[in-house]
Amino acid sequence: MNKADCFHLGHIAKLHGYKGGVSLFLDVTNHEDYRGLDLIFIDINNNLTPFFIDSMSLKNNGFATLMLEGVSDEVSAKKLVRKEVYLPAEILPELDGVNFYDHEVVGFKVIDEEHGDIGIMQQVIDLKVNPLLQIDKDGKEVLVPLIEGVVKKVDRKKKELHILAPGGLIELYLG
Repeated sequence: MNKADCFHLGHIAKLHGYKGGVSLFLDVTNHEDYRGLDLIFIDINNNLTPFFIDSMSLKNNGFATLMLEGVSDEVSAKKLVRKEVYLPAEILPELDGVNFYDHEVVGFKVIDEEHGDIGIMQQVIDLKVNPLLQIDKDGKEVLVPLIEGVVKKVDRKKKELHILAPGGLIELYLG
């Protein structure tokens, strides 16, 4: 398994207890989508290493407590702290309409209904209160709040994200 075939799920944030448990920070929009996981891939020295999940408990704060097969003590678990965690992209159900996965639109051309091409999508900054589309226009950063109604169309074939930014916002960045 290589990273090109995967998406970033989060990272091992810290130890949980002394029997090999770890806390996984889930860097995703909807944590509930990952409740039934039985396998994750952890980046160890640039190699995605599979780990089977013995038990998983989702927390309300974006974390999950995991017990991983073969990790039964604090010493083994410590080796996983601050490591990035991935899942195969193929396990995600295909979305349609204006719905998209955050990682899916990275690199898409962003087209505003009023201003046309406003740059290339860099990432979705997933802030709890105000998620943002981070767009690069010739070295200038454009941040657009990802509020309901902003995204008008996701064209996966053309790799385009069509939006209608709030009035005056694009001029603020690019005017």
